[in-house]
Amino acid sequence: MSNSNSYTVPGLSTDEGANIAARLQDRLNAYNDLHLTLKHIHWNVVGPNFISVHEMLDPQVEAVRGFADEIAERIATLGSSAHGTPGTIVDGRTWDDYSIGRATAIEHLGALDLVYVGVIGDTRKAIEEIGDIDPVTEDLLIGQTGQLELFHWFVRAHLENSGGQLSTSGAKSENEAASNAG
Repeated sequence: MSNSNSYTVPGLSTDEGANIAARLQDRLNAYNDLHLTLKHIHWNVVGPNFISVHEMLDPQVEAVRGFADEIAERIATLGSSAHGTPGTIVDGRTWDDYSIGRATAIEHLGALDLVYVGVIGDTRKAIEEIGDIDPVTEDLLIGQTGQLELFHWFVRAHLENSGGQLSTSGAKSENEAASNAG
């Protein structure tokens, strides 16, 4: 996967543009993985809260697909090539594949809580790394992170008790979070 570009946006060197594009490729992998994970949950959720969770996820899928498209287009704008193939996602990711199959809405939301923690945390790191170099890309990531945090809140609202405690607190794996939530 080559990121050697002969041009980039005005105000950045080609090396800076290539470095930012490489960092964005990680976000592209994460967003492609996330929208597939959200759709997987949509198809495999069962139980009393099925319809509310099933219907809550489709707008998240569409938004995250849009984020992936925006990131891919920014990579191209920076003079690099965006890679969106399944192999690229698998080869480039630093997280495990989503591990929950058919399960209750609450179990899936427990696992999804940890998925969002990871995606949002890594996106915030990218914002910190890119911010001093490219405020345009930083702004793009900030807007996307705000939406991801809103979706995360939608998930966590199902996992929170009246005292403000999350059922997934302290979980280290999706399976543990799903078990604690259920």
